[in-house]
Amino acid sequence: MTRDLFRRYIWLVETVYSSGRITFEEIANKWKRSSLNNGTSLVLRTFHNHRAAIEELFGIRILCNRTNGNHYYIDNEDALKTGGMESWLLNTFSVSNAIQETRNLSDRVILEDIPSGNRFLTSFVEMMKENSKCTIEYQNFNSCQSRMLTISPYCLKLFRRRWYVLALENDSEELRIYSLDRMKSVTPSMDTFDYPLNFSPQAYFYHSFGIMHYVAAKPEYVEIKVQGVKRNYIRMLPLHHSQKELVLESEYSIFQYYISPTYDFCQELLSHGKEIEVLSPSWFRHQIAETISVMNDFYK
Repeated sequence: MTRDLFRRYIWLVETVYSSGRITFEEIANKWKRSSLNNGTSLVLRTFHNHRAAIEELFGIRILCNRTNGNHYYIDNEDALKTGGMESWLLNTFSVSNAIQETRNLSDRVILEDIPSGNRFLTSFVEMMKENSKCTIEYQNFNSCQSRMLTISPYCLKLFRRRWYVLALENDSEELRIYSLDRMKSVTPSMDTFDYPLNFSPQAYFYHSFGIMHYVAAKPEYVEIKVQGVKRNYIRMLPLHHSQKELVLESEYSIFQYYISPTYDFCQELLSHGKEIEVLSPSWFRHQIAETISVMNDFYK
């Protein structure tokens, strides 16, 4: 029952969003043609209940313009374009709906597994709702033994098929990042913590690529030269929200970022091989060159 309701909510959001402006009668007619209706009609009372539930669950407001025919529209549709929680939820459930509606194609849609989302993700969501501390048994990849930590979870972040939690450890003042797939156990505590009202996870990671954030790694301008067809991929899927295309030539483009050039950004650039060249800053270019030199030695 809950699954069916979620599918209806997403269907309604997609219907209104794709239409821009739409009357209830038009929505009800589209519902009749949907494979989700199970022979039921969409009545006005149910429609309004769905609208309220959608706003509560996803923060998406479906409002009515009562001039010229009572047209419904999404009031805060920008939230669906900025990559926030609303956008992520909508995309996730939209894909689920599409697959469910065409079960005969389900074996032809291949998704990526997120191992770390299976065990502890729900627990952390619940703890963050109550600002509850927890004890985790955690083992780094560079350690042969696990250790017990008490943490205060601030936020969750998904990156490269792994869920991470940003948290304070043992009431320290330094925030640290922990991967959920390196946790062996998670035990919620009765103790709570004060989540700072002026803290913004979005601002904390604003100049970061991925999950690494170092106070000493100040943001600076980074320029890269991207060859040939690769720049089309970079344009369509920017490496960072600060991306700007400064130079467009027949054979290459130069992109600029205002970013903290940490290890994970370095790894991202290296993953594109000879199609990307770091131009500046000079220290970062030198760091990339040193890494390439070491890699080259492996193949001699």
